[in-house]
Parts: sequence; C-alpha cells; structure tokens
Amino acid sequence: MTEMEPAEYASTLEDLKKHVHGARLRAQRTTNNELLQLWWTIGRTILTRQAEQGWGAKILTRLAEDLRAEFPTMKGFSRANLF
Repeated sequence: MTEMEPAEYASTLEDLKKHVHGARLRAQRTTNNELLQLWWTIGRTILTRQAEQGWGAKILTRLAEDLRAEFPTMKGFSRANLF
C-alpha cells in the first residue's frame, strides 16, 4: 500500500528546490566576489611594494612559496600568478 501524497506536496517540493538552488547560486556569487576582491588586494599590494620597495622576482618567488605553505588547499599562489 502506498501513502497518498499530501495536498500541494509537489508544488511545495518544487518551491523548496528553487529556494535551495537560489541560495546556492547566491553563495557562489558571494564567494566569487570575495575571491575577486582578495586577488585585487594581493595584486595591488604586490604592485605597491614593487614600486615603493623594488620587490623583484626573488621576493615574489618567496611570497608564492610562503602563501602556498600557509594555504595549501588554495590554488593560484604560484609565482607566475603573482607576477
């Protein structure tokens, strides 16, 4: 014997699925925005240090290594990316 579906179950399920999809999309957009701001900050900081203090390739190599060591699960901290 199968249970009868309660009234409006299917439409409630669809509404909840839309809310979940929408929340996930908003969370992804927020995350992407934060990461973009992070990369702008990193880039601006590096450019400022290069202009003011003459940071060169050796410093950026060390910076890349140190950032990768501190944040091993994050991608994008290669020397080439920091350049």
